[in-house]
Amino acid sequence: MRTEHLFDIVIDLNPRLTFGDGPFGRRTLFGAAGGSFEGPSLYGDVLPGGGDWALFRPDGSMALDVRLTLRTHDGALVHMTYGGRWITPPEWRSDIADPVRRYQVDPAHYYFRTNPLFETGAERYAWLNDIVCVGSGYLIEGGIAYKVSRVV
Repeated sequence: MRTEHLFDIVIDLNPRLTFGDGPFGRRTLFGAAGGSFEGPSLYGDVLPGGGDWALFRPDGSMALDVRLTLRTHDGALVHMTYGGRWITPPEWRSDIADPVRRYQVDPAHYYFRTNPLFETGAERYAWLNDIVCVGSGYLIEGGIAYKVSRVV
């Protein structure tokens, strides 16, 4: 399987909202406050209002459930969704939980992968409707970032 770089994306986050412990784990909303994305064929802004309805499972891993709205540089709207997993080994969990040290943890110490899909009615970006992507995530101050690649 081959991939090619689609874009890098930075998502600014609002303060988290925690729904509490439910039957499947602790549900938390990491709301999107904005951001940007940039790649060779696609770039623009992440609009506020989307987010990640994450589930922290009892085993310490996190299941992602993300919906975002992207606005391209020329005004087209693109709906981006992805699931994924963020698995942090037990020996790194206290550092990831620390508000200062979390940004110093090398992303090689955790598994943070996604599977983005897109939907748009914009004719010039209709090719996005038919591709599958993979993403690798990492923490940044104030949000989250991903390197997104198209599976070719």
